[in-house]
Amino acid sequence: MRPVVGGGRVPMSVMVTALPAYLLAETGRAVRALGGAVLTVEVDAVSVERRLARGELSCPGCDGRLCPWGWARRRRLRGTDGSILELMPRRSRCSLCLVTHVLLPVVALLRRADLVDVIGAALAAKAKGLGARAIAGLLGRPADTVRGWLRRFGSRAETVRRFFTGLLVEVAPDPVVPAAMRTVLADAVAAVVGAAVAVAVRWPRLGEVPVWQAAAAATNGRLLSPTW
Repeated sequence: MRPVVGGGRVPMSVMVTALPAYLLAETGRAVRALGGAVLTVEVDAVSVERRLARGELSCPGCDGRLCPWGWARRRRLRGTDGSILELMPRRSRCSLCLVTHVLLPVVALLRRADLVDVIGAALAAKAKGLGARAIAGLLGRPADTVRGWLRRFGSRAETVRRFFTGLLVEVAPDPVVPAAMRTVLADAVAAVVGAAVAVAVRWPRLGEVPVWQAAAAATNGRLLSPTW
């Protein structure tokens, strides 16, 4: 599993950080918060293979051991400045219930063609008051694409706010809930950031994990999905 950036190939572990251990190793699962047919994992393919072989990934439905089970389709994700990240996510199968799960790298969202950090930048810009057309110009994306991101996130903003506020309260030793912002969407973005900061404070060695990758991990790549 390698990204293609500017026409060259480099190891994923060089490009992006791994999934926070709070949502990964400490639970013995691919993620702690949400289960389903798609699970988020770190982007280092060697690490994923190693943990599958050791039985360190568990089925979210029955706690059975996940085993290698082929590969999902190849994906090309757009980054900033014209960069492209090429992925072929691992597929796994539970040894007990036999349900299969796609192990989606934490840099991606389900059914989205852009890296989660790009989408997150658009959401953060909207929270600051920018419009879709201005955001599209900053990110080099079609205005309709950006509107789609904002529309979907906005329709789920209150659910997102509650979810990430709950995560913040759970992990922070002395939780401070973000103050109310101008819009529900801005409240949701503040909750996402607050939860990521809380994780970084509790486990300082994880502080380099980008906010929106942590959000992708917590939602199993479903941050912009209609339900989760």
